[in-house]
Amino acid sequence: MGSTLLPNEARQAFVHCSGPAGEHRMAYQEWGQPENPEVVVCVHGLTRVSDDFSELARALRDRYRVVCPDVAGRGRSDWLKNPAFYGVAQYAADMAALIVQLKVERVRWVGTSMGGLIGMSLAALQDAPISRLVLNDVGAVLPAQALARIARYVGRKPEFESRREADLELRAIFSGFGPHSEAQWRQLIDTVLVEVPGTGKVRVHYDPAIAEPFRLAYGSHENNEATNDSADGSAKHPTADVDLWPIYDAIRCPTLLLRGALSDLFTSQVLDEMRTRGPKPEVAEFAGVGHAPTLMHADQIAVVDEFLSRPSWH
Repeated sequence: MGSTLLPNEARQAFVHCSGPAGEHRMAYQEWGQPENPEVVVCVHGLTRVSDDFSELARALRDRYRVVCPDVAGRGRSDWLKNPAFYGVAQYAADMAALIVQLKVERVRWVGTSMGGLIGMSLAALQDAPISRLVLNDVGAVLPAQALARIARYVGRKPEFESRREADLELRAIFSGFGPHSEAQWRQLIDTVLVEVPGTGKVRVHYDPAIAEPFRLAYGSHENNEATNDSADGSAKHPTADVDLWPIYDAIRCPTLLLRGALSDLFTSQVLDEMRTRGPKPEVAEFAGVGHAPTLMHADQIAVVDEFLSRPSWH
């Protein structure tokens, strides 16, 4: 499929995907030589976009073709006609279609949070299309309390009166990213906002409806209520942690776990158990960072680069 050049030097292209919600296009950015068979796929978190990996892509593009998709409902990708299908099953199917379009059998995978969950689901397959796996601040157990925190902000305020208002709120939401320069914060915030034409307002760069299945999956069902939302519109705590051990234990490819030392989504207890199970991964932790490391800093990029550069399974 043809591609166009983006301002950040990447090429933009689309892959046609299908599923129970019908057909949709998934956008992706591509860095490096388009015929390079050594491919790194980088997938963002729940409310983020492909632009998150621009710094990492620049560091890797001389040796790899770096492909960064906007997951369905985010960024430049289409919104699903039925929001009930915003979930890992559809996202994994879309990524499988992307890998086919890239004309490679296996890829190296870097996944932040939700992107890591998608990577885990693909890496656990018997004929996994992933040769090396980087899981960025996501583990085999998702704590109920952390999921409730995320559910409280996803889709709650899709529009802002001004960029200043959006800036203040998003910096608070993404405070777990840790210290960044003003230029880095501008990139992290501006890439997840788009202008609402003719209003002076800005909105988040994702379909607010991605919140619906998230809250249904991770909200409580107290008193047999049909909704998970409390009177003030905030999601209640999920009833239990989400256990992904069967998926994680099925992974066999070389794996690197990244953790923000202050993360509430990926606890140190889960990390310690993951070291001894499944792919018996390597581990790197970053001080002063919560959920999640942005992979914009030189030390974070270096850890990922070194791991990806080793020979992969074929």
